[in-house]
Formats: sequence, C-alpha cells, structure tokens
Amino acid sequence: MTEHRLTLTQHLLREVQSGAASADIDAILAEIATACKEARAQLAQVGLGPLAGMQGAINVQGEAVHKLDWFANNLFVEHFEGSGLLCSLISEELEEVHHFDDDCPSAGHTMCIDPMDGSSNLDVDGVVGTIFAIRRKATEEHHDKPSQVYRPGTEQLAAGYVLYGPQTMLVYAAGGSVHGFTLDTAVGEFFLSHPDIRIPDCGSEFSGNLSRLAAWNPAFKTFVGHHSHGGDGEPYSLRYIGALVGDFHRILLRGGVFFYPGDVNNRQGKLRLLYEAAPLAHVAEAAGGAATDGAQRILEIVPNALHQRTPLVIGSRDEVNAIQSLLAGATPAAVASKGASS
Repeated sequence: MTEHRLTLTQHLLREVQSGAASADIDAILAEIATACKEARAQLAQVGLGPLAGMQGAINVQGEAVHKLDWFANNLFVEHFEGSGLLCSLISEELEEVHHFDDDCPSAGHTMCIDPMDGSSNLDVDGVVGTIFAIRRKATEEHHDKPSQVYRPGTEQLAAGYVLYGPQTMLVYAAGGSVHGFTLDTAVGEFFLSHPDIRIPDCGSEFSGNLSRLAAWNPAFKTFVGHHSHGGDGEPYSLRYIGALVGDFHRILLRGGVFFYPGDVNNRQGKLRLLYEAAPLAHVAEAAGGAATDGAQRILEIVPNALHQRTPLVIGSRDEVNAIQSLLAGATPAAVASKGASS
C-alpha cells in the first residue's frame, strides 16, 4: 500500500478547518503555487526557447532584466488579475504599485514579490526562486499612494518562497509555523515534505559574497576569520550560491548564517526590504531563527520607499546574535563566552 501523502491543497484546507489560517490567505497561497508550477515549466525550457537571454531593458533597480524576470512578473500579475484575492501587488520589476482594486474593491490583501530571485544564475543553470509576502490592506481606500503599504514586517500575515532547483519546493510561514512542500512533477502537485521546519540554534556554515569582505564593517572579517580557523570548534564551511532564496534555504534547513551588509558605496545594502529581506525574516523568525540589519530587527523596520534596500544578517540565532554583538563592539572572546553560556 502506498503511504498517503498530504497535498498542499489538503494541508491548507486542514489549516482553515482548524482555525489556524484564514481562507483568504490560503487561497492566495494556493494561487501562488499554481503560478509557480507554470514558472517551473518555463524554467525547464529556458535555455532552448524564446525566454533565453536578456530582455534588453533596465528595471527600476538599475539592473539588467532577464526575459524570465519579466515573464515571471507578468505571470503573477495575470494570475491575480480578476481573482478577487489581492487589492495590489508590489514587484521588484515594477516601479509603482500595481492595483487590482478596480477588479474587486473588497479585496483585503496586498502582496510583495520578487518574481524571479537570482535570475543572473539562469545563464549558468543555477538555482533561482520566487520570494513573497502577504499583507493586509492598510486602509479601506484605493491604494493610490504607495505610502499606504509602508508598514513594518511584523504586520505580514504570511511569507515564503519557491525554490526552483533539482526539486521545486514551496516553503511558507503563517501563524507561527513553517512548512515545506515538494512538487511531484509526475502528478503536478505539491506534497508536504518538510512539516514544522525549525532552524537549528547554531550551524556550521556561513554564506556571503566574501569578495566584498574588505569593504564591509570589520566585524564581518572578525566573524569570518574566527570561524574559518575553527574558533571554539570545527571550522565553518563557506556556502554561497549567489541567489538569496537558495542561500537562505540551505541556512533554514541546516543552520548557520547568511549576510549581505552595506558598504561605503551601498550603505543601505543591496537587498530589498519589502519583497526580499522582510519575507525571509518572517520565515526565519517563525522557524526559530533571527534576522537583523546589524542594529535593528528586520521585521521592525518601517519602509519609506517601495524599493528600499537594507543590510541583512539572517539565520540561526547564535550566529546572528554573534554578528550583531561584534557590530556593537564586543570582542570575539566576549561573543564566544556569551554563546557558550546561552
């Protein structure tokens, strides 16, 4: 007899029936999953079909746009257009808020999304993903002012990501729990594969673009040097994929820390707050981890721009706390002592 596997649809239905989740949020998650199946199908052909290569345009971030970036952005817009599920969408690829209010004035939620995170990896067949967060509509009025969505990440109702790798995984956090689902391509369904994910309190890996180490606050060089040489235990391993969603996924499952701080040229860092850092911080905290900009909890930052950037340190609590302590001026010995006593 084949062991029964719980589909994403069945899981969401159980969450609603038990009162652990709202029907509206679960309907949005289900629609995200449907859109991501289509994105995954296109990714399988990206090197052969019309979506290969660059769009020939520059987005609002000042970055070159891959054809699949724009395809993924339009895919999510089309999936939610007329659905009655969202009042608005904030995307990495769109300069302004995209409004759905005219389709369904009663829709009560907005979504922040990076439709295709890590698209620079596409040309080398690397890992990419989708990052999203769901928020409650700030007012009962039309979202004609972007400032209406400038709310701290603590107000996110759900957040997560989809990882397009050898396996396609959807991971989401809502109601204080984190669950992961793996796509069975033979039947076209996401099945629960990682229930109740908890990030280890500490790990043995760090992830970051160390080519920029000299430009960062010396605290990061101290942390990397201490753990590269063993510090108080076995040396840490460096694991860096170059796609935030892929690097975070590894840390979530295995523990450790990912960091992308600011530097003299990019004092606010490079990662976007609303649709990269805040959604993943929501997942990290729900799984028992932590996320900071180096001085402040990511989820407490109040945005003042749609495409605001932020430094990010995210992962296991021990490592995040250690880096934050070093940034505050603590010595490595003091940080190690604090970690040993916790």
